[in-house]
Amino acid sequence: MTVVGTGTGAPPPGDVLAGAELVVGGRRHLDAVRPLLPETAELVVLGALAPALDTVAEYVGKGRPVLVLASGDPGFFGIVRVLSERFGAAALDVRAGVSSVAAAFARTGLTWDDAVVVSAHGRELRTAVHVCRAYPKTAVLTGPGAGPAELGAALARASADRVLVVASALGDPAHERVERVTPAQAAARDWGSAVSVVLCLDESRTARGGARTVAGAAPGPAGWALAESAFAHRDSMITKFEVRALALARLGPRPGDLVWDVGAGSGSVAVECARLGAAVSAVEKTPDGVGRIRTNAAQHGVDVHVVHGAAPHALAGLDDPDAVFVGGGGRELPGIVDACARRARRSVVVAMAALDRVPAARAALIGAGLDCDGVLLQSSRLVPLPGDVTRPAATNPVFLLWGTRPAARTEGVAL
Repeated sequence: MTVVGTGTGAPPPGDVLAGAELVVGGRRHLDAVRPLLPETAELVVLGALAPALDTVAEYVGKGRPVLVLASGDPGFFGIVRVLSERFGAAALDVRAGVSSVAAAFARTGLTWDDAVVVSAHGRELRTAVHVCRAYPKTAVLTGPGAGPAELGAALARASADRVLVVASALGDPAHERVERVTPAQAAARDWGSAVSVVLCLDESRTARGGARTVAGAAPGPAGWALAESAFAHRDSMITKFEVRALALARLGPRPGDLVWDVGAGSGSVAVECARLGAAVSAVEKTPDGVGRIRTNAAQHGVDVHVVHGAAPHALAGLDDPDAVFVGGGGRELPGIVDACARRARRSVVVAMAALDRVPAARAALIGAGLDCDGVLLQSSRLVPLPGDVTRPAATNPVFLLWGTRPAARTEGVAL
């Protein structure tokens, strides 16, 4: 079986076409090669995959030559995965073309060894949206219901400063288009079905960095639970690093996730989640707190969507999160926790200094269907004393509760 990526307009080799008895591909691929095929060749238009694979199996079982046509590089988010799982990699002769991602970056004059590539074709768009928010250079492979308009509409709500490069009909001299638009402009248009790939750029961050050794996004942080001195904060009003360490472990921020930091204060949790590859929305009701969050995000080179407002009302316009951190809180804390817990897909972590708030917060987590656990964190830090000695100094105790949605325990993310 020969699998040919047609690249950006390059036709399959003549010898492969001449010997094919079964040719499988999309309608436009078949139309392009039909005049070059033997009259006796059977053609199968790829729609439902299972019947096409059954037909391929019949030919392969009889030792008859099969040609599968695909776009670009069929081993890159392509049909090679399905074929190798069904027939084994040894049965495939793969001849890769230029992928749409490589072609789109070439058209824009940009390198892409530092880009993150995410597929929205046949997958939830939300993952692609969150990756676009978290990383400065992303390529999105589009699909029905997950094209430039839908991507632009989602980004316009939280990352309106992004630039979208929409590449359509790559390799077709008569119809190829590469256009730069804002998310709002992308959302307002009907792009048709010829879109090949969408590049999402945060141009304030794409110029950073030098020569690369490992492709893809920049390596994640070597450590987390940073010292309080790594953040601008007011009068030590910041989640201490011991608390942050456990909170991050229970939140589990990762690429493709959306995390809310509610009552964000200095935004230390928000920034740490963003450093680990998640998209983050930080909700803070004080104007000076909003400014500190933006300062801390810029200092650490991450993008945090800052919402100035008080929860739970300020949460109404946000996309549903995978995980939520709730800090501080007064009498309104149970209502905030309830609102967060009912929308969180995976987990909610709540940090409290007051013992009196714990029962109501726990009841809110359980009432929203989450399994609840928690701990009282008490730590002592080493401080120097005269005479070159040290002593332990106790920090204020903090209650940390977390609720986990049972169905979310085994969920993964596919980029």
